[in-house]
Amino acid sequence: MADFDINVDPGEVGLDAQRLRRIDTHFRRYVDDGRLAGWQVMVSRHGKVAHLTSYGLADKEAGRSVETDTVWRIYSMTKPVTSVAAMMLWEEGAFELSDPVSRWLPEFAEPRVYVGGPATRPVTVPATEPLRVWHLLTHTAGLTYGFHRVHVTDEIHRLRGFELGAPEGFDLAACVRAWAELPLTFQPGAEWNYSVATDVLGRLVEVLSGQPLDVFFSERIFGPLGMKDTAFWCPEDRQGRLAALYTSAPGRTQAVRAEGLGQRVMKPPSWLSGGGGLVSTTRDYTRFTWMLLNGGELEGARLLSPRTVRYMTRNHLPGGADLAAYGRPLFAETRYDGVGFGLGFGVVMDPVAHRTSTSAGEFHWGGMASTAFWVDPVEELTVVFMTQLLPSSTYSLRTQLRQLVYQALVD
Repeated sequence: MADFDINVDPGEVGLDAQRLRRIDTHFRRYVDDGRLAGWQVMVSRHGKVAHLTSYGLADKEAGRSVETDTVWRIYSMTKPVTSVAAMMLWEEGAFELSDPVSRWLPEFAEPRVYVGGPATRPVTVPATEPLRVWHLLTHTAGLTYGFHRVHVTDEIHRLRGFELGAPEGFDLAACVRAWAELPLTFQPGAEWNYSVATDVLGRLVEVLSGQPLDVFFSERIFGPLGMKDTAFWCPEDRQGRLAALYTSAPGRTQAVRAEGLGQRVMKPPSWLSGGGGLVSTTRDYTRFTWMLLNGGELEGARLLSPRTVRYMTRNHLPGGADLAAYGRPLFAETRYDGVGFGLGFGVVMDPVAHRTSTSAGEFHWGGMASTAFWVDPVEELTVVFMTQLLPSSTYSLRTQLRQLVYQALVD
């Protein structure tokens, strides 16, 4: 596969160059009217870059433009990386998907499930089955996020200091111990709920491998794939390339700088979030998608077998249900209709129900700051979109991008 900076004529890979420019025309409007500071999109097919565009500013206040090597906070696009790490260990026989998590994380030996009462005095019952590794990979563990602000268990998490971060001084092990003390939202396996499950999975990777998560990622994933700018924080020598973080504000169309939250990645974190801690570049994450498209291998570096990648990117929800039927109607980094969930990825089962012209079997995820990627094995297509706007539900950037990419396919 070609490296990031080697482009191919779009027509050579079945894409219409003029139609691809519609992507740029459309998303420029978001910058011109102030809704986004800047963005970058990369479309590749058959492992070759067919379209790469940057527009706007990485930092409006500094007047710094988006460049090819701009560093972005990818938040929940960390989750597929953590899931790949776990499945690399699975391939080595370190665990079975049905194994209880408590075998390695004993704090989950006796989970309890919320059934009533206020956040200050919750009524709970014992879980009817163990929390299993499979539950973590599929977000069916009953865990939650404090920022959901829908269920009483979300409030319980906030009361313990978990909303968009963790209490001061907590490392990953301390976070996991604290989460294990809190009641689950539902019985393990009963529903789908976007949650800290992938952070718990990251801790499991640490225990099974005997390495901190950042070291495992660096040695086993980022190094072999040549993802040189992807890490849990942005060192000082790269901070001149780091995009600023912005948020939407009530009653305003102009994006507002989120200074405090944005600065968190400028120093080593106290805890390594396998659910949302990474920064990356379009080049780096594109190489990750190419590895997935290529069946777990890139340029001689094999992370997973093709069979494992195919298994991870099938719908694992019981009965073949989609998220609309099996998931709680909460925030997630995907739409629910026609989309199932695999081992770390949203998986499109029914493009008609999903209301896009993507392929059945396309898998994807996104991040809290409106970043997104998808891999379409049928069309041998991968797309990475980077920007920095909180929350990702502000605009329908992802569905619009799919619409604009697929109309450019002409073979």
